[in-house]
Amino acid sequence: MQLILIYLENKAVTLSSYCTITFIIVMPITTETPLTVEQLTKEFERSGNKLRSYLLRITASAADAEDIAQDTFVKAVDHLSSFRMQSSVPTWLFAIATNLAKDNLRARKRWVEHVTDVTREAALGNASFLHEALNIRSTSPQGQFEIREHIAFCFTCVAKSLPLQHQVTLLLKEVYEFKVAEIALIIDTTEAMVKYYLRESRSKMIEIFDGRCSLINKQGACHQCSELNGLFNPKQNFQEEAMKIDLVQQANKAGKAYLFDLRMKILRGIDPFESNSAELQLFHLQHNRKVMETYLEKNKT
Repeated sequence: MQLILIYLENKAVTLSSYCTITFIIVMPITTETPLTVEQLTKEFERSGNKLRSYLLRITASAADAEDIAQDTFVKAVDHLSSFRMQSSVPTWLFAIATNLAKDNLRARKRWVEHVTDVTREAALGNASFLHEALNIRSTSPQGQFEIREHIAFCFTCVAKSLPLQHQVTLLLKEVYEFKVAEIALIIDTTEAMVKYYLRESRSKMIEIFDGRCSLINKQGACHQCSELNGLFNPKQNFQEEAMKIDLVQQANKAGKAYLFDLRMKILRGIDPFESNSAELQLFHLQHNRKVMETYLEKNKT
């Protein structure tokens, strides 16, 4: 009798029995195949828009997001020889970008949960901001005000009140749809910690929006969607427009977790750099970041 064995990644598997012994060696290819600059460039182009929007939602700065995205590509090229296909290229790029973003944010404080209250008050007292916002609304092809896009904008601001690891994990899983194992590689931690960060961040954001968002809670303290819609779309019926959104339609029917999932679905469908509201929302985000930096400096503990 004889055994024919096939060796795949150094493991022997019995196929069948014959009269003599034969060995077939099959070596793994992907772990040894080097990534070329051309391949990396194509992967970066495919992932670029998602990477930029991810960085924007972490940093709340279009300029920082663009700079970090470019630095990510440069660093990936510089370390190309060290890449061994142990993760996907997008996972590797997001890992590099996340580390660079963390360095960028290391000295910055978390925003407050009531960020919309603080920034609203500052905006109402800033005539030049309101004038420029209205100018963008009337002249820019990306100056539209849409409720869905403001929901995404609001999430970006409120999520900056989370600890950075929680914020990053939540975005990677809920918005950019990475798997838990991939997120563990991106943020260099265990899968158990990823699950913990995800559980804690979801719970906290559900709590904040349930208590503050008037779109899902009539007693909510924040009415910015309706206020801004009245400013930028004075002829539009806000309630009619809001009811076109699943999140609002389900507000009195669905559970809090499902409403949060609908909010995440809205974010997944919007590229904050390319949307119909991009210029207006980025201008607003720049204003909010400046306001929060001033506010946090004045309220140092």
